[in-house]
Amino acid sequence: MNTYLQVAAADASEHRTLIITLFSVFVAATLGVTVWAGRRTKDATDYYAGGRSFSGFQNGLAISGDYMSAASFLGIAGAISLFGYDGFLYSIGFLVAWLVALLLVAEPLRNSGRFTMGDVLAYRMRQRPVRTAAGVSTIVVSIFYLLAQMVGAGALVALLLGVSGDAGKNVIVVLVGVVMILYVTIGGMKGTTWVQMIKACLLIAGTLLITFLVMLKFDFNISTLLGAAAENSGQGAAFLEPGLKYGVSTTTEIDFISLGLALVLGTAGLPHILIRFYTVPTARAARKSVIWAIGIIGAFYLMTIALGFGAAALLSRKEITESDAAGNTAAPLLAQNIGGGADSAGGAILLAVICAVAFATILAVVAGLTLASSSSFAHDLYANVIRKGKASDREEVKAARVSSILIGGVAIVLGIFAGKLNVAFLVALAFAVAASANLPTILYSLFWKRFNTTGSLWSIYGGLSSSVLLVVFSPVVSGNPSAMFPGADFQWFPLNNPGLVSIPLGFLLGWLGTVVSKNEDVDGRKYAELEVRSLTGTGAH
Repeated sequence: MNTYLQVAAADASEHRTLIITLFSVFVAATLGVTVWAGRRTKDATDYYAGGRSFSGFQNGLAISGDYMSAASFLGIAGAISLFGYDGFLYSIGFLVAWLVALLLVAEPLRNSGRFTMGDVLAYRMRQRPVRTAAGVSTIVVSIFYLLAQMVGAGALVALLLGVSGDAGKNVIVVLVGVVMILYVTIGGMKGTTWVQMIKACLLIAGTLLITFLVMLKFDFNISTLLGAAAENSGQGAAFLEPGLKYGVSTTTEIDFISLGLALVLGTAGLPHILIRFYTVPTARAARKSVIWAIGIIGAFYLMTIALGFGAAALLSRKEITESDAAGNTAAPLLAQNIGGGADSAGGAILLAVICAVAFATILAVVAGLTLASSSSFAHDLYANVIRKGKASDREEVKAARVSSILIGGVAIVLGIFAGKLNVAFLVALAFAVAASANLPTILYSLFWKRFNTTGSLWSIYGGLSSSVLLVVFSPVVSGNPSAMFPGADFQWFPLNNPGLVSIPLGFLLGWLGTVVSKNEDVDGRKYAELEVRSLTGTGAH
């Protein structure tokens, strides 16, 4: 451990009471909100959709809280601090993606479904096979996304509490998983939404504070900040130009195209984002919520310039990577530095505050993801496939709560194995799976009259299996020291992100499965009814 980390550890010990107090206050407060909301959860509509009682602004704030995850606050800042311009590409991709959600998905999806993506897909298709596919896809995508939050939580709290070694981080991952399960089982969508709104406000406030302090240090001159970051990085001008991460070879350049495709198309297929559109009373409110989300998220991603390049300018690469090899703790370390350093009370206070904000980010996002996957299991798989539509609201909600415990357990186990990966990168994988399996089926269902059950199944299972298979045999899982299993080598797919192959394949299989099978809606009646629903919302709720 270098001198910087030794001082940081000693300082953490000295201010441990303050740190633990801040964390305890936040967790207790959000659990209190969750219990309060849980008492107002009376039926399935309350549990799945918050009673459709949130305004466009409230839902936009909650979407922002749901979307600005550990990848945004920790992973992107870390990627920028290590790779400069190429790291900032994550911010651009995550933001541009909302145009697809706004223009193609938000309003028609809210009007056409009731609780889950499966409601929209099953309306025109055979219920049981399509709902099964939608449920499986939702759970897999959610677990991929949950991995990033678990990894971020382990790195963050380990830094704050001075925990060293993989065992300590693993204990933290387990504790985060337990709190996550409590949020979902007790509060449902109402509790989760309020926690996400609180978290969004805290995250924006914390990011504004760090941005202000960083810019103050460089006299509010962005050019001076970028110049200092380039000089301190050891890369010189290359730090501010494309290619440091994705221009090393032809393979990395192609990998960047794959990453961009996944980021831009993935948002409109993310289950925990899609279910947020059902929490508002009207389609107009759904549109407003996306517009508010774009404004809030856009402002946040602009501030990641100060977070990432500020860390590169004020911290050495060694300080960043020795704390966390993937750079996930760059933003908290920057907060400590800008507050006066590891040996100051100001540094300790700012570190504790920013880590508490980041921890709030993780808890809110994991709650949303767990809710999305457990809702899909209960509503699509249990109520409509296993019970064939005969389950009561009470039984559905009970099934959702039980499944949230199981899904949380799976996320905890996988999060332990993924501890060395960058969280922004892990989220990009979830985006690729969502864009490959969910988005083609949603767009075909809403806008293609000929689309049928076979096309839907081929698209979901084909996109899902291809993306997951390519990830398993990619450098992410094996074949290099930073992989999930560094001691093994069974990788043959050269790209880190499978989107370039799996997303076109998902669209192709949806088209192919449709044209080679029988048209189930010859007269177009079901499509016409869905079109009316998507435009007006009539009959969906």
